Amino acid sequence: MATKTAKAGSEPRGAERRGAERFAVKDMKVDLQSEEAFLFAYVENISEMGIFVAAAHPLPLGSKLTLRFPARGDVGPLTLSGIVRWINPPRGRHPGMGIAFESLTPAQREKVVALVRAVAYLTRN
Repeated sequence: MATKTAKAGSEPRGAERRGAERFAVKDMKVDLQSEEAFLFAYVENISEMGIFVAAAHPLPLGSKLTLRFPARGDVGPLTLSGIVRWINPPRGRHPGMGIAFESLTPAQREKVVALVRAVAYLTRN
C-alpha cells in the first residue's frame, strides 16, 4: 500500500484536505462520551467521514468518543465511534473539534450516508 508523505507546510488545507463534501447542519444534536467527559453538543457540519462540533472547551486531540445521534428524518437513532482529529482552540474565532467516524460497520455507514444525504437535500432546497 502506497503512502504519501507531506513536507511541513505543504499539507492541504480546508476543503482540499477533506475526503468527502461537508454540509452545514441546523439543530442537529449529538451526545459525545469519552472516558473523561460527557458532552451535549450541536453538529455544525457533517460529511460521510465525520463532523465538526462547536465546543467552548474541545477535547484533546486523539480522544476516542462514542457519538449518539437522535433520530432524524428516516434515519433512526445512531451510535458511532469517533476520534478527535483536529481542534479550533477556545481562544480562536470558531472553537470546536473535528471528529472522524471510526470502524463503521456496513449498516452504520449506510445510515451515515442516508443522514448526510438528508442534510444535503435540506441544505440545497
